[in-house]
Amino acid sequence: MAKQQVKAPLAAEDALLARARHREEAAIRTIIRDNNRRLFRLARSIVKDDSEAEDVVQEGYVRAFTKLAEFRGESSLGTWLTRIVINEALGRLRRRRTTVDWESVEANSAANAQIIPFPASQGDPERTMAQREIHHILERAIDALPEPFRVVLVARLVEEMSVEETAALLELRPQTVKTRLHRARRLLCADLERQVGPMLTDVFPFDGARCERMADTVIARLALGG
Repeated sequence: MAKQQVKAPLAAEDALLARARHREEAAIRTIIRDNNRRLFRLARSIVKDDSEAEDVVQEGYVRAFTKLAEFRGESSLGTWLTRIVINEALGRLRRRRTTVDWESVEANSAANAQIIPFPASQGDPERTMAQREIHHILERAIDALPEPFRVVLVARLVEEMSVEETAALLELRPQTVKTRLHRARRLLCADLERQVGPMLTDVFPFDGARCERMADTVIARLALGG
């Protein structure tokens, strides 16, 4: 039974690939829908721009679908596509800068980052607005991390890939993935304390109309009203 459960998804992927190799539009669209989010997030973690990340993913798809016959199934289709997109993104990054010395960046990182976890909106307009701002803060925080840490952070925490998957995808040792994720978290926490710490005295305000309403309620319950 276990073997059948493993083979079924592989058989489905093989069938999808066969249709895509024959340029069947529905199959290609399915592959794109299944991989879009991961590819965009990882591309953006490298180029740090929504529009350019879209261009990177689009170019990656074009390259992949024109060379689909070269895919040998040594990894999953998703992993193969991701490597193509990451290489495209890194290529663009290298064209923007003369060199990208990841080891040097890792050794001398001084990233500026902020992160604040926030619960899902419950329909409260103020909470929705705050949540939107928190998302912007989080995106800026991730953008501020050095590339080696940022890509690992997105792969591990945003896309929830395993250490082994991330290591294979980025051609790193598993221990390197763990180390970079640890350092990324430490950078974010340090910056959170520096940036947000002074604001903590202003959280959970209870003044203005809320304060007056409380006073009115207490006065009424004590029967002190005129």
